[in-house]
Amino acid sequence: MAGAAGQELVASAVTALFVPGDRPERYIKAAASGADVVIIDLEDAVAVDSKAAALAAVVGALRSGDVRAVVRVNTWDSQSHATEIAALQALSEVDGHGLLGIMLPKADDPDSVVQLRDRFPKELALIPLIESAAGVVHALELAQLAGVTRLAFGAIDFALDINSSGDDRFLDHARSELVLASRSAGISSPLDSPCAELQDLERISESARLARNFGFGGKLCIHPRQIIPVNTAFEPTEEELAWALSVVGAEGAATQVAGQMIDRPVTERAKRILKQARIGDLDA
Repeated sequence: MAGAAGQELVASAVTALFVPGDRPERYIKAAASGADVVIIDLEDAVAVDSKAAALAAVVGALRSGDVRAVVRVNTWDSQSHATEIAALQALSEVDGHGLLGIMLPKADDPDSVVQLRDRFPKELALIPLIESAAGVVHALELAQLAGVTRLAFGAIDFALDINSSGDDRFLDHARSELVLASRSAGISSPLDSPCAELQDLERISESARLARNFGFGGKLCIHPRQIIPVNTAFEPTEEELAWALSVVGAEGAATQVAGQMIDRPVTERAKRILKQARIGDLDA
């Protein structure tokens, strides 16, 4: 079943592309976009009067197995949530289905996340989307829940919740909290909020580099145009690779590289960069 790969795919994804649930003609295009994971959205991207039809389209596409995707359901207290969960739970029992996991928006109540986790096979991914002050406060508890694959950050809704302008500098604390919670819980680094820019590739890259420097493991995307710059931003730069090779080459000697004393944390960081770039057999 597709769910067997859900946890692994979602845990390692750098790019996760949203596609509206009421636009089934875009599902296949999203899957062919180069994104590591597709997230079919039943929440913000779908009008209230279109949610039933969108759910039917999602279930139909995933039942065939031709499309493989995570599904963002509506919030646990919405009118459509129970129907969506029941339909997706039934889908998860169908051989060959394409459901990879569930994204829960406005995740701030650990008990509701536990209840959702209990409804689905453990092989499916579960992504709590942190979009409120309460969600950030409970981030560590959410990350520590059994079966949670990784956290994700929803900056626009979070900024609205705390009455912030939404500029990145005012969201630094929230981003750091999600990264620290994920690391402390031993799960994959979180996915950062999408960049609202669709045309300016440099701004998209800058947003992704910021996320990477904070310690995020990837980024949510809202347009296929964002995938390449996001992927590139999360790859080691030529300068980082050159530095890492010089550090590993000097390992074991009492020396300096570029004025920096070489010790274990430095060499481990260098090895991590090279492993990310798939250079050398670093596990040998």
